[in-house]
Amino acid sequence: MTLLAALILSACGGEEHQDLRAWVKEQDNMPRPRIEPLPEVKPFEVFAYEADKDGLIDPFKPRKVELPKQSQTNGIRPDLNRPREPLEAYSIENLRMVGTLSQRKEIFALIKTPDSNLFRVRKGNYLGQNFGRINEIDEGSVKLTEIVQDGTGDWIERVSTLQLQDEQEVGKK
Repeated sequence: MTLLAALILSACGGEEHQDLRAWVKEQDNMPRPRIEPLPEVKPFEVFAYEADKDGLIDPFKPRKVELPKQSQTNGIRPDLNRPREPLEAYSIENLRMVGTLSQRKEIFALIKTPDSNLFRVRKGNYLGQNFGRINEIDEGSVKLTEIVQDGTGDWIERVSTLQLQDEQEVGKK
């Protein structure tokens, strides 16, 4: 057994790996590439954050978010407690005036919804999603006043008109 181990080890030490040793020696004699030195590290500038002295906001103190103040001067507000009418579910842009009716000296407008339902409305009814109240109905239009919020959160009134649509226009839409 010892003889067998010695025979195996002697086979590894022969001339077989001479080419590998020559290549390693050749690589050792090759010129080495120049390694650039590391760039100089610039020191970090310390900044002392002093909110009181610099007029900056202290990020570690909780602040209250202030909502825009609603003006109490104009007194305009929608009545959120009144029952909603069916036509208030639709945007005014999607409603079409398709005709008028007269009964006992009162004029009504016929309003068609996008799902092809027809409603009869009179002065004082509401329509549209901006609390629009009908002020006037004539042969060719419905005039209403909507209550909307402006950019500052104040409620303002806006006048809108729904024009009578002829049959060709209604068929296209």
